[in-house]
Amino acid sequence: MHRIRIALALSLLSVAFVATAQEHQHSATATVTTVNKVLVGTSVTFASSAGEGSGYLALPSGAGTHPAIIVIQEWWGLNDWVKQQADRFASQGYVALAPDLYRGKVATDPNMAHELMRGMPQDRAMSDLRGAFNYLADRKDVDAKRIAVIGWCMGGGYAIDFAIAEPRLAAAVMNYGHTLTDPATIAKLHPPLLGNFGAEDRGIPPADVGAFEAALKKAGKSVDFKVYPGAGHAFMNPNNTGGYVEGAAKDAWARIDAFLTQHMR
Repeated sequence: MHRIRIALALSLLSVAFVATAQEHQHSATATVTTVNKVLVGTSVTFASSAGEGSGYLALPSGAGTHPAIIVIQEWWGLNDWVKQQADRFASQGYVALAPDLYRGKVATDPNMAHELMRGMPQDRAMSDLRGAFNYLADRKDVDAKRIAVIGWCMGGGYAIDFAIAEPRLAAAVMNYGHTLTDPATIAKLHPPLLGNFGAEDRGIPPADVGAFEAALKKAGKSVDFKVYPGAGHAFMNPNNTGGYVEGAAKDAWARIDAFLTQHMR
């Protein structure tokens, strides 16, 4: 049943991304304007039930144990922007790991991104996320009780799916990912959840976000959602030259940082 739910959710998500492809069309080629352009992390491998998984690992400075975060890619794949977000979290004191869910492939246009997303086995993606969690939990420099997950776009959907599947997570952040309303599924969510959405997102409309939030609150879950007026899909990524909204993005990042500090420090 869980596999069926994931497959259905990702199928619906792919339809949403077709509707919002124009909002993404420039993001693969535009100049990156966030954080340092020089990447500081390294490539690592970890065990996955679907074979060996891999990802981009960014480490904080300083000795001792640190909180950790799994950084989930957009539908483009593990590109530099995703790696830079991992670097950003590392600069804040987190051990950050961005799994490569496409296993080495990165999209350069919306059609390719849609094809890669639809062709990715959902079970394999979830296994890679679980492998990433176990890899972090086993590291001596990570506090296994303080591991969070964050994702954008396709990754936002996987963030909520993994938060439901992995009760050991300490916190979850979803940025314009697919919504849920099934009470039995929502009942499995354990970590507190933060969500950021765009009011003009044609694939994830505010009404769906509101219904999701209402269902979460009815189930007694810790949830904090915000819908940004004038913002569409992928409004947090400056490479999305036709849809990046600087004010909304800065506010969303402030919310994310405060949320993670509250639940991970």
